Amino acid sequence: MANTTITVIGAGYVGLTTATLLAEAGHTTYVLDINQQRLQAIKEGRSFFFEEGINPLIKHAIDNKKLIPTDSYEDSIPHSQFVFSCVGTPDNPDGSSNLTYVFAAAEQASRLMAANSIYIQKSTVPVGTGERVKEQFAKIKKKVAYVSNPEFLREGTAITDTLWFDRIVAGGNDKKSVSKVMDLYKSVESRRAEIAKRAGIQSPKTDTKNDKGAYIITNRNSAELIKVTANAFLALKISFANSIAKLADQTGADVNEVMDAVGADRRIGRAFLNAGRGYGGGCFPKDVSGLIASAQERGVDMPIMTAATDVNETMPGYIAEKIKKALGDNLSQKRIAVLGLAFKAGTSDVRRSPGIKLANVLAKNGAKVFAYDPQANEEARKDIHRSIELCNSYEEALQDADAVLISTEWPEFAAIKIDVFKNLMRGTLVVDAVNIINKQAVEKIDLRHIGVGR
Repeated sequence: MANTTITVIGAGYVGLTTATLLAEAGHTTYVLDINQQRLQAIKEGRSFFFEEGINPLIKHAIDNKKLIPTDSYEDSIPHSQFVFSCVGTPDNPDGSSNLTYVFAAAEQASRLMAANSIYIQKSTVPVGTGERVKEQFAKIKKKVAYVSNPEFLREGTAITDTLWFDRIVAGGNDKKSVSKVMDLYKSVESRRAEIAKRAGIQSPKTDTKNDKGAYIITNRNSAELIKVTANAFLALKISFANSIAKLADQTGADVNEVMDAVGADRRIGRAFLNAGRGYGGGCFPKDVSGLIASAQERGVDMPIMTAATDVNETMPGYIAEKIKKALGDNLSQKRIAVLGLAFKAGTSDVRRSPGIKLANVLAKNGAKVFAYDPQANEEARKDIHRSIELCNSYEEALQDADAVLISTEWPEFAAIKIDVFKNLMRGTLVVDAVNIINKQAVEKIDLRHIGVGR
């Protein structure tokens, strides 16, 4: 595909990753945002969030003048053949999706877009949103196509997920426009090897001869529903595993052994059957609640998804009660090390982090909490209880602790030698809320182990 000009509205996790990779594929790409701190970071050749491999790509694209940060619709939209909307879609208090930014971006862009250009909705939106956006476009007297193109990126592996995708989904009524959007992604795929080398990442697929992802074309509504359905199903798997973990705790079974065997069934698969402190982040919670609200709006009940949400909400409290019971039901003045504040390993994102929920519950119950995360300390600062002290290393957090809580599955924490816990702590309680520590190794040196479903 010939190099073209693109505007990506929104420089968040999805927008900045998308813009950077399109720029690295040779397209002149404006990344449009009103947040000046974000724009300044991009101009300096770096991301404002942690994501493996993205910084060298941003710097290279900036140096080559292929990635252009801007806060001006007027300076970017009129020159672009493709406009991606990657703005935020937070949830409302009732769980429904807040589409204020989606409609505002579409309204501003529609007034400035060139004739025969394509508007691409990449933000996660409820099914039917595209019809409402098209109504906005109908007010302008220019031919502009609309394509729904949901993202499937995982924070922490966003570059890898884009280069070695499982599927690219695009839906719309104009087949030529949908095909052109697919060609953009094919241009990124064609330069995958050099982009990956620059980013310092490798293919996650062992079978390199069969690592082709699928290009899936649907109608617009199907494309919108695919994304939230996928996330809802993954959230359901996590909550299902946690429900079984609670039963395992009462019966002496080991949920890891159970799920290893269950997941060996190819019809089920092992992925996302990990019991622990529950899911968080900027996608699963709001996508599940948004799906429930969207269904209710159309008279459809989704009790299975409501149950998944309810189970997830119980997990931080469930683990906190285990800790309280193990420490004598009184956390006053107990020193507890919390390792992990990001909602998952590989990212600095702390939105709806179960680790932060747990740390705050412990602090509110009188514990002296000393927390550490390899990447998320600064982002967590605004959300943690005022009494929690942030540490510069896990050793500092562990020093003289009565208990340690591992709440994010960072490889750094899984690699800690068990002797380190014993040598630094004054207590003996090791709480593994993500089930990454060897229980037998902990108990072998006379430490107490608490897992989830173990």
